[in-house]
Amino acid sequence: MFDFLDSDWFNITLEVIFIILISYDIKKYIETKKREYIVNIVLTIVFAVWTLYPYYNSYVGWDEKQKAEMISSCATKEVPLGHKNDNNASLCECVDEKIFKEYTYDEYKAADKNGSDFKEFITETKEECADDSWF
Repeated sequence: MFDFLDSDWFNITLEVIFIILISYDIKKYIETKKREYIVNIVLTIVFAVWTLYPYYNSYVGWDEKQKAEMISSCATKEVPLGHKNDNNASLCECVDEKIFKEYTYDEYKAADKNGSDFKEFITETKEECADDSWF
């Protein structure tokens, strides 16, 4: 139901909203010199960091070399019956992006790939990636 929370557009929208709120408070502070606008600015920045940090945490946790290693391992897997190679490449790319967002590199390496939680995550991710719907 809340799949939009994982989209990059949601993150960008949040960033824009926070920038608008902060710039409005800066403008009001310059006009009035009231201390309450400084409190609003600080609270907005703290809330923005608290809200957006989980989205960026996973992106920071992966080096380009680590991403390339994982992507190449996905691309070399066997193509399932009834699927074209192009679909496998786009599916791999989508699954990789979801893994980059969900896990840091260390968490991914430490995760039990045969565990039920990871298998369920991969199954759900593949279903989401294969789904062509808007939501």
